[in-house]
Amino acid sequence: MPVTTYEPTEELTGERKEPQTVFRNVSCRIDAEEAEQVGVEHLLRDINDPSTSVLTFQIKQKLTGLSGLLNRLVEMSTYLQRVIAGQIPVNNQIIANMQSIFNLLPNLNIDEIVRSMLVNSNDVYLAIYVSSLVRSVIALHNLLTNKLKYRNLEDSLEKENGGTNATAGGGKTDATPVAVADNNKNKDKA
Repeated sequence: MPVTTYEPTEELTGERKEPQTVFRNVSCRIDAEEAEQVGVEHLLRDINDPSTSVLTFQIKQKLTGLSGLLNRLVEMSTYLQRVIAGQIPVNNQIIANMQSIFNLLPNLNIDEIVRSMLVNSNDVYLAIYVSSLVRSVIALHNLLTNKLKYRNLEDSLEKENGGTNATAGGGKTDATPVAVADNNKNKDKA
């Protein structure tokens, strides 16, 4: 199970050596027995993982659905073969359910139906693709906006201090915006 843990530590930053809370990553591992793992996997099934896209999640769901369909078709085939071989008696309710299932399937021998299904699926996948692109562009925009915001904050702090902040390497810096940015970043992860 992916888990990220942090612990707050105080560090002395800046020329005045003021203590500031900084979050440090702590390595963590969660172990469980097999029964607990099954329960946790069942609970986590519906939780969306932000590191994966919606398209990836939908493809995984489709694969799971298709594998379940294949298993049911194999069960029906095995049942019918055993009935034909005379190993088990015919159950009319099961045969009626199978007939209902096969009656609901579309007739793929008609070109019009095949074309309409392809057009519909292409439209759905285009919408998913465009929404993924828009989400990526919005995330990049937010990243750039955040970077500009902290650059402006750093410039304003530098003007307030009269440009006297200098590091050992000779460059200008102020530890406060970086610490604020790090804290915000760590809060988002936590």
